[in-house]
Amino acid sequence: MKKIIRIDLNGRPREDAVADNLLLIDYLREEVGLTSPKKGCDGGECGACTVLVDGAPRQSCLTLTVTCDGRAVETVEGLAAGGRLSPLQRAFHEHLGAQCGYCTPGMIMAATALLRCNPRPTKAQIRAALAGNICRCTGYVKIIESVEAAAEATP
Repeated sequence: MKKIIRIDLNGRPREDAVADNLLLIDYLREEVGLTSPKKGCDGGECGACTVLVDGAPRQSCLTLTVTCDGRAVETVEGLAAGGRLSPLQRAFHEHLGAQCGYCTPGMIMAATALLRCNPRPTKAQIRAALAGNICRCTGYVKIIESVEAAAEATP
Protein backbone atom coordinates (compact mmCIF):
# COMPACT_ATOMS: atom_id res chain seq x y z
CA MET A 1 0.00 0.00 0.00
CA LYS A 2 1.30 3.47 -0.87
CA LYS A 3 0.67 6.77 0.82
CA ILE A 4 1.29 10.33 -0.38
CA ILE A 5 3.70 12.12 1.93
CA ARG A 6 4.73 15.73 2.01
CA ILE A 7 8.07 16.55 3.58
CA ASP A 8 10.46 19.44 3.69
CA LEU A 9 13.72 17.82 2.57
CA ASN A 10 16.79 19.97 3.06
CA GLY A 11 14.66 23.09 2.90
CA ARG A 12 12.68 22.11 -0.18
CA PRO A 13 9.16 20.74 -0.24
CA ARG A 14 8.61 17.26 -1.69
CA GLU A 15 5.57 15.17 -2.32
CA ASP A 16 5.96 11.47 -3.06
CA ALA A 17 3.96 8.27 -3.02
CA VAL A 18 5.80 5.82 -0.76
CA ALA A 19 5.12 2.31 0.44
CA ASP A 20 3.96 1.99 4.05
CA ASN A 21 7.03 -0.11 4.89
CA LEU A 22 9.68 1.99 3.10
CA LEU A 23 12.52 2.92 5.43
CA LEU A 24 13.68 6.51 5.38
CA ILE A 25 17.24 5.49 4.44
CA ASP A 26 15.94 3.67 1.36
CA TYR A 27 13.71 6.60 0.42
CA LEU A 28 16.59 9.06 0.73
CA ARG A 29 19.15 6.90 -1.07
CA GLU A 30 17.08 5.06 -3.68
CA GLU A 31 14.11 7.34 -4.36
CA VAL A 32 15.69 10.78 -3.89
CA GLY A 33 19.36 10.03 -4.66
CA LEU A 34 20.88 11.45 -1.46
CA THR A 35 23.72 9.16 -0.50
CA SER A 36 25.03 10.72 2.71
CA PRO A 37 22.99 8.47 5.04
CA LYS A 38 24.97 5.23 5.02
CA LYS A 39 23.80 1.70 5.62
CA GLY A 40 25.96 0.39 8.40
CA CYS A 41 24.40 -2.02 10.83
CA ASP A 42 20.75 -1.84 9.64
CA GLY A 43 19.76 -2.03 13.28
CA GLY A 44 20.14 1.45 14.75
CA GLU A 45 23.41 0.67 16.48
CA CYS A 46 26.08 2.52 14.48
CA GLY A 47 24.63 5.95 13.60
CA ALA A 48 25.97 5.98 10.03
CA CYS A 49 22.44 6.66 8.78
CA THR A 50 21.71 9.58 11.14
CA VAL A 51 19.60 12.39 9.71
CA LEU A 52 17.65 15.16 11.42
CA VAL A 53 13.86 15.00 11.61
CA ASP A 54 12.41 18.27 12.84
CA GLY A 55 15.91 19.09 14.09
CA ALA A 56 16.42 15.94 16.16
CA PRO A 57 18.85 13.14 15.27
CA ARG A 58 17.09 10.05 13.97
CA GLN A 59 18.42 6.78 12.61
CA SER A 60 16.97 6.56 9.13
CA CYS A 61 17.44 2.77 9.06
CA LEU A 62 14.79 2.46 11.81
CA THR A 63 12.43 5.19 10.62
CA LEU A 64 9.49 4.54 8.32
CA THR A 65 9.26 7.25 5.70
CA VAL A 66 5.50 7.66 6.24
CA THR A 67 6.19 8.84 9.81
CA CYS A 68 7.97 11.86 8.35
CA ASP A 69 4.85 13.14 6.61
CA GLY A 70 4.53 16.86 7.35
CA ARG A 71 7.98 17.06 8.90
CA ALA A 72 11.37 18.53 8.02
CA VAL A 73 14.16 16.08 7.16
CA GLU A 74 17.77 17.18 6.86
CA THR A 75 20.80 15.36 5.49
CA VAL A 76 24.41 16.45 5.08
CA GLU A 77 23.60 17.49 1.51
CA GLY A 78 21.39 20.25 2.91
CA LEU A 79 23.97 21.81 5.23
CA ALA A 80 26.11 23.62 2.67
CA ALA A 81 24.79 27.00 1.56
CA GLY A 82 25.70 28.83 -1.62
CA GLY A 83 28.33 26.23 -2.49
CA ARG A 84 30.10 26.75 0.85
CA LEU A 85 30.50 24.08 3.50
CA SER A 86 28.83 24.66 6.83
CA PRO A 87 31.21 25.60 9.67
CA LEU A 88 30.94 22.04 11.00
CA GLN A 89 31.65 20.44 7.62
CA ARG A 90 34.62 22.77 7.18
CA ALA A 91 35.91 21.92 10.67
CA PHE A 92 35.71 18.19 9.95
CA HIS A 93 37.77 18.80 6.81
CA GLU A 94 40.33 21.13 8.39
CA HIS A 95 40.77 19.18 11.64
CA LEU A 96 40.81 15.71 10.06
CA GLY A 97 37.55 14.60 11.70
CA ALA A 98 36.81 12.43 8.69
CA GLN A 99 38.98 9.35 8.49
CA CYS A 100 37.57 6.96 5.87
CA GLY A 101 34.46 9.15 5.77
CA TYR A 102 31.84 6.43 6.15
CA CYS A 103 30.60 7.60 9.55
CA THR A 104 31.17 11.29 8.85
CA PRO A 105 27.69 12.26 7.59
CA GLY A 106 26.03 10.69 10.63
CA MET A 107 28.56 12.30 12.98
CA ILE A 108 28.03 15.69 11.35
CA MET A 109 24.25 15.43 11.60
CA ALA A 110 24.37 14.43 15.29
CA ALA A 111 26.85 17.25 15.98
CA THR A 112 24.70 19.72 14.02
CA ALA A 113 21.75 18.97 16.28
CA LEU A 114 23.98 19.45 19.34
CA LEU A 115 25.43 22.76 18.18
CA ARG A 116 22.01 24.15 17.31
CA CYS A 117 20.82 23.46 20.87
CA ASN A 118 24.12 24.11 22.63
CA PRO A 119 26.53 26.29 20.64
CA ARG A 120 29.30 25.95 23.26
CA PRO A 121 29.28 22.32 24.37
CA THR A 122 31.86 20.78 26.68
CA LYS A 123 33.87 17.74 25.62
CA ALA A 124 31.57 15.58 27.76
CA GLN A 125 28.49 17.01 26.05
CA ILE A 126 30.01 16.38 22.61
CA ARG A 127 30.83 12.79 23.57
CA ALA A 128 27.28 12.27 24.87
CA ALA A 129 25.74 13.72 21.69
CA LEU A 130 27.89 11.47 19.50
CA ALA A 131 27.52 8.35 21.65
CA GLY A 132 25.14 6.74 19.16
CA ASN A 133 27.63 7.11 16.30
CA ILE A 134 30.43 4.60 15.85
CA CYS A 135 33.68 5.30 14.02
CA ARG A 136 35.76 2.25 13.26
CA CYS A 137 38.84 4.20 12.12
CA THR A 138 39.78 6.42 15.04
CA GLY A 139 39.69 7.06 18.75
CA TYR A 140 37.30 10.00 18.26
CA VAL A 141 39.90 12.63 19.22
CA LYS A 142 39.84 14.35 15.80
CA ILE A 143 36.06 14.14 15.63
CA ILE A 144 35.66 15.85 19.00
CA GLU A 145 38.30 18.44 18.05
CA SER A 146 36.34 19.13 14.86
CA VAL A 147 33.13 19.78 16.76
CA GLU A 148 34.98 22.02 19.22
CA ALA A 149 36.56 23.96 16.36
CA ALA A 150 33.15 24.49 14.73
CA ALA A 151 31.73 25.72 18.03
CA GLU A 152 34.63 28.17 18.43
CA ALA A 153 34.26 29.41 14.83
CA THR A 154 30.55 30.13 15.16
CA PRO A 155 29.78 33.61 16.47
